[in-house]
Amino acid sequence: MTEEETAADVSGGPEEADSRGLGERERALLAVERRSWPGPGAKERAVRERLGLSPTRYYQLLNALLDDPRALAHDPVTVNRLRRVREEKQRRREG
Repeated sequence: MTEEETAADVSGGPEEADSRGLGERERALLAVERRSWPGPGAKERAVRERLGLSPTRYYQLLNALLDDPRALAHDPVTVNRLRRVREEKQRRREG
């Protein structure tokens, strides 16, 4: 099974979207970020085992999710924290 097929299985269909429109996969991505992790590699291992995604694909999906207003409505604390972290990294890269 390819990563895309696995990701599609994790995401569920439209009937699995919550009242704000986020699917199961999107809620799972935010739940991973809401947790604190004990050490290096633990989060990446959980992403592979629980979501069936490579860490690279996970971060691509997460980054896109941060720009989705439904994600902000679902978990404003986590989304705003991650947006601040992303903006700080962008500022450091620029200069």
